[in-house]
Amino acid sequence: MRPYLSIVIVTYNSRAHIDRCLGSLVEHPPAIEHEVVVVDNDSTDGTAADIRERRSGIRVIAAGENLGFARANNLGIRQTCGELILLLNPDTIVPAGAIDRIMAALDARRDAAIAGPRLINADGRAELSFGSMLSPGSELLQKMLVRGSQHGRGPITSYVEWLTRRPRDVDWVSGACMLVRRADAEAAGLMDERFFMYIEDVDFCASVRARGRKVIFVPAAEIVHFRGQSRASAATPTERAYRRSQMAFYEKHHPRWAPVLRLYLKMRGRVPDNSYEP
Repeated sequence: MRPYLSIVIVTYNSRAHIDRCLGSLVEHPPAIEHEVVVVDNDSTDGTAADIRERRSGIRVIAAGENLGFARANNLGIRQTCGELILLLNPDTIVPAGAIDRIMAALDARRDAAIAGPRLINADGRAELSFGSMLSPGSELLQKMLVRGSQHGRGPITSYVEWLTRRPRDVDWVSGACMLVRRADAEAAGLMDERFFMYIEDVDFCASVRARGRKVIFVPAAEIVHFRGQSRASAATPTERAYRRSQMAFYEKHHPRWAPVLRLYLKMRGRVPDNSYEP
């Protein structure tokens, strides 16, 4: 039977946590027919082999090189067939009923193309996993709220908790867990592959919204996200990757601000190069 939902997970040296993610999908599967596909970005830690050994029902696509997040997700999307696509990070755990709830919310909003759940960390603290279109002001506010919440600053933590308890239309939701209608993803041209890592989710949502479609945040569905593991294990490369994506985003969406951002990064010694070293 053709799956209605395709779950696409991109991995890169994810052996330490991918089995936990896949195990949660096996233990708490969606109620409808679905497929799970892992696109491995040429991991060197045995991720792909470990999945094949432990999870016989999971299809593993070997990218052959590190394609980056956007390009690897596009590869997974093109090699699946579900009407709905769930992009999921390997450092997540899916509780019982979470996928069914987010699917039900998207099904109830025919004007919406993308839905994102409430993301929480291992301690149950909410992650600010949605926001307004990225701009100098919104980016500053987002970083302030995220960092304040991560560091357990009382008022900010309480505010983020309140924000993430209300369903709402938003400009973007996190690519750590994003449900999208295939027809809308394809009409938007899938993810922009100039974004190797970071901000591709904001750009993708912008492309979908540009066609008059909505993006919704669904707090009734909760996903556990062990945020920041790649940044912690490879801080310098991920910082460079973020800055490259940031520059690409401003050049695409805010060209007047791009020279200002480049000057700011140059003053701080953080002007990104054009290559990525994983």
